[in-house]
Formats: sequence, C-alpha cells, structure tokens
Amino acid sequence: MKKIILKCKLENRERFEDKLSDIDLDFGAIYWQHDRVYVPRGYRSNMNYPRLIMRTDLRAIDEPPKYYLILRRHIVDSGVDIVEETPIADYATTANIILQLGFRQAGEVSRRRQELSMGEGTAIYLDEIDGRDETYAKIESVLTDGDSVTEARSDLEQTLTTLGEHDIVNQPYIEIL
Repeated sequence: MKKIILKCKLENRERFEDKLSDIDLDFGAIYWQHDRVYVPRGYRSNMNYPRLIMRTDLRAIDEPPKYYLILRRHIVDSGVDIVEETPIADYATTANIILQLGFRQAGEVSRRRQELSMGEGTAIYLDEIDGRDETYAKIESVLTDGDSVTEARSDLEQTLTTLGEHDIVNQPYIEIL
C-alpha cells in the first residue's frame, strides 16, 4: 500500500488536542507499541532501502499482544512510503528468518500511541517515544490509484498548519533516537 506520511514535533500537545476536539475529533485510548527495526547490510538513509519492522502491539493489559512484520520503503524522490504489514504468530522464528536473510537490527523504539481516524484512509497518531520528552504527531494518508502525491502531501501539510503545527520531522523515530 502506498502512503504519504508526515510527522511533526508538537509545540503544545494539549493545544493540538483541543483544536481537534473543537471540531469533534478525539483520540482513542492509549496503547503501547514496540518496534524492532531491521535494515539490510549497507543500509544508508535516503537511499530507498527497505526496512523490516517487527512490531509488538499491546492494546489492553487483559489481552495478549499482537505481532506484525512490516516492510517499509521510503521513496525519497516522490515522498511516498510503500508499506506492507502482515500479522505473525511466531515472533522469535520470524526475527531469526530476518537475520538469516542478511538484515541487521538497527535499533528499537517503544512508544505510547493514540490514534484518530479522519475518514477513509487518513489517520493522525500521537506518539510519546520512550527516552524523549517530546510528543510527535504523525499524519498519514493511503494513496489510491490516480491520487496525486503532490496534492495528498499538500493536504496533509495544510491539515498540520491548520492545527498550528509547522515543525515537520523527516527522520524515522529510530534515527531521532
């Protein structure tokens, strides 16, 4: 699936949430995610290389965690992210397969996340990254056939600007840490 993803460091989380609440949009419950990020040998930022992410998703303490393998490739020239996600049953075996394929673990990111759906294919996430004092807002939109990348990106930028945010961050969380 193709996505446009923008991330910004929030100046004031409460003000950001209030602006969304004023238009009857509220975030869901907080949940926890942990990502182990794997990159191919020879990986360099901004070179369109894929990253594999083993994600643990814990939505409620009385439910077992869910595990996902995510393939993410950021195409620098267009600003599009190619993202494929599949649930996995055996975390350890999948991690071992990734290593045998020649990927290396680049790091880990834990976060507390809230999400808000803004209609079909568009969502905003509030992320508090462990080890950082900042809160980040991540807005993403799924592209369908015929969608203009430029228009979709402009729409997301306009949404952030309307919400009073301008500090767009281009690095993935693993590089921010």
